[in-house]
Amino acid sequence: MSAVMPQARSLRQARYLPLAATVSLFGAMASFGSLSYTGFFSAQVFLNLFIDNAFLIIVAVGMSFVILSGGIDLSVGSVIALTTMVSAALVEQHGWSPWLVLPLVLAMGTAFGATMGLLIERFRLQPFIVTLAGMFMARGLCYLISIDSISITNPFYTAVSQWRIPVWGEASISVGAVIAIVVLLAAVFVAHCTPFGRAVYAVGGSESSAMLMGLPVRSTLIGVYTLSGFCSALAGVVFTFYMLSGYGLHAVGLELDAIAAVVIGGILLTGGVGYVAGTLFGVLMLGIIQTLISFDGTLSSWWTRIVVGALLFVFCLLQRLFTARAAAVRV
Repeated sequence: MSAVMPQARSLRQARYLPLAATVSLFGAMASFGSLSYTGFFSAQVFLNLFIDNAFLIIVAVGMSFVILSGGIDLSVGSVIALTTMVSAALVEQHGWSPWLVLPLVLAMGTAFGATMGLLIERFRLQPFIVTLAGMFMARGLCYLISIDSISITNPFYTAVSQWRIPVWGEASISVGAVIAIVVLLAAVFVAHCTPFGRAVYAVGGSESSAMLMGLPVRSTLIGVYTLSGFCSALAGVVFTFYMLSGYGLHAVGLELDAIAAVVIGGILLTGGVGYVAGTLFGVLMLGIIQTLISFDGTLSSWWTRIVVGALLFVFCLLQRLFTARAAAVRV
């Protein structure tokens, strides 16, 4: 018993390793930027990380719950694009009020995610295949609406897009960023302080064990994809405010950015281990890499992908080390 206790304590401490590495690396990059570039160390530059990546934070939060449960969702980028297209078409071409359009697209995204979750749970289908089909379907529906971009000139959307909330001094933050922060805080509470959150971790750790413990495995699996669909639609709303347009090519590849942010944030792809708060630092890591390249001015934007790829390799190795250590402790 005395030998097991230190091993269990060591395992719990190891769970913080990927998150600690992400936070430390973010701090190192921020320090490097502050020392290398004039104007990098400012409140507005930091807040711009939230403003420019608000939709990614929201969609990555939903992806965090899916991956924690042991699944994957490849449809999130397409759902964002569909949300922008439906919003733009209804507001601009059909004259609908934004107060009708917003709840409609949120309900649409939630229903889309719930349907995929139901298919995965009821027929025991692979999440990769089901969500891949959802990705193609949502993207195809965009082009049924229009093959061209639809600009949004509605006063409500333009006002929300331009509105800035003062923080301190001359620094300000957008409405979309505030929505993202609220979603993140709510997600942290749900993940760590509710029965649903505990069930998500249990299902991701071992679905068969969760069933033996009497946890609601079926409703949990459906619930994580429903939540991901809602977050994707909400991210689509924020993206609409950000771009003021609907287009079928919006958010192409964003699902890969969301997965990368979740992994860099310390959540294991095998499920059951990680912290939703880490996803924020994963997104901020992607954002600060882009900001550093922008401040440098001599590097191609493709260096962002190269650096993110290298980071993913490193964090996958960290995950492998953790799982190997966890297996050793169980033995």
